[in-house]
Amino acid sequence: MTTPEGTPSDPASAALDDGEYDVFVVDADLDEPAAGDEGPDHLHLSLTVVGGSRKGEVVELTATGLDRDAIDLIGMPGTLTVTAGVPRLRIDDA
Repeated sequence: MTTPEGTPSDPASAALDDGEYDVFVVDADLDEPAAGDEGPDHLHLSLTVVGGSRKGEVVELTATGLDRDAIDLIGMPGTLTVTAGVPRLRIDDA
């Protein structure tokens, strides 16, 4: 189980109300730091909400702290928690 910080990379994603959303990773791309940049890798994720009133919506996030291969994340279920407008993603790989 991994819980990274995430920031919406699409203004529509920021419109999610605070709460928990069951999601499914439909795409993931690694954005490696530039040469000499010591910052963490960023993953650009496309998540589909799979239940509730927002079912079917696609949420775009840029996440750090996953420490996972982008290709391995595709098809994984997860839980997106939004608190005070800040998303956190937990990949459910148990």
